[in-house]
Amino acid sequence: MNQQILDLASSYLQAAVAPQAGAIDRDPVALKAALTGLGDRSLLGLMVPQDWSGPEVDIGTYRAFMQLVARYSGALAFLQTQHQSAARRIASSDNEALKSAYLPYMSNGEVLLGVGVSQLRRPGPPLVKALPVEGGYQIHGLVPWITGFGLFQEFIIGATLPDGRALFGLVPLRKTSNIAFSEPMELAAMTSTNTVTAVIRNWFLPQQQVVSIKPADWYRENDKKNVLHHSLFPLGCARAGLDIVENTAKVKNLPFIGDALISLNRELTNCDRAIMAAGPRDSFDDRLELRAWAIDLAVRCAHAAVAVSSGVANYSDHPAQRVYREAMVYTVFGQTTAVMEATLARLISKNAQ
Repeated sequence: MNQQILDLASSYLQAAVAPQAGAIDRDPVALKAALTGLGDRSLLGLMVPQDWSGPEVDIGTYRAFMQLVARYSGALAFLQTQHQSAARRIASSDNEALKSAYLPYMSNGEVLLGVGVSQLRRPGPPLVKALPVEGGYQIHGLVPWITGFGLFQEFIIGATLPDGRALFGLVPLRKTSNIAFSEPMELAAMTSTNTVTAVIRNWFLPQQQVVSIKPADWYRENDKKNVLHHSLFPLGCARAGLDIVENTAKVKNLPFIGDALISLNRELTNCDRAIMAAGPRDSFDDRLELRAWAIDLAVRCAHAAVAVSSGVANYSDHPAQRVYREAMVYTVFGQTTAVMEATLARLISKNAQ
């Protein structure tokens, strides 16, 4: 665990991000400033190898960092993880020229990239297709979800080849004659992230911009392999909810608030430890249950924050209201059918942990 990196991140997030969390949730300019702050501290490409000017942290540090950001700002956590994901994809690419062109500039935020790949997990006919042509690929289709319009310069698109394999390549995140973007979506939370859809018509993706080509169904298998990755965000959100409960307990002289805080904090600690200890040897079902537990905790801890805040929690700019909305986002963030089923199974279970 790289404690120096985590201390640097924690200091910045507490001093500069937490006091502005409400504005960061609503205002793209405030969000961009918060993202720039992470880049100024070389925290935007944590898994980038040192050979490419990255810190190349261990997985434990990476997981702890993701929780930490989600604790102080859901919008910042949501935005920066897109860039971190793009950096990891390029770092694992066989395209050495692409690595040289992008990786040295990703940790400090000089280059900012998003991703538009979630359509690959959707069943049915492919939403985005890639047709091999001389020198590269012709891309066309609908990308239903891209975060960071106006904030990122390019994004990694996921497209399906005629043989079913998945192609990943870099595409501009700006309007061109072949790419049209929607207006930013009116989301319930994290509106500042400027999430859009894109319609792509016969965009030529040169071979030089190809990040990777993966086997058919690779994305679904990767979702199963990394089912716990998205658990880090609800864990951070749950901690944010308990921060509000703890601060309220200091103001309201009500012993039952302290009792609830102790109970929820104990459960959150146990869930956190179980997720951090889980590995590839644990069954998919066991890891799926941990994911559902983290989601459940985020919602309950956010609900606790609303309850102790009383009527003021209904104000749209109240911290409890923001955290409650973020818990909703993390319920469906990276959701698969299996995650949906596990989430509902936990909700109706009489034997919650």
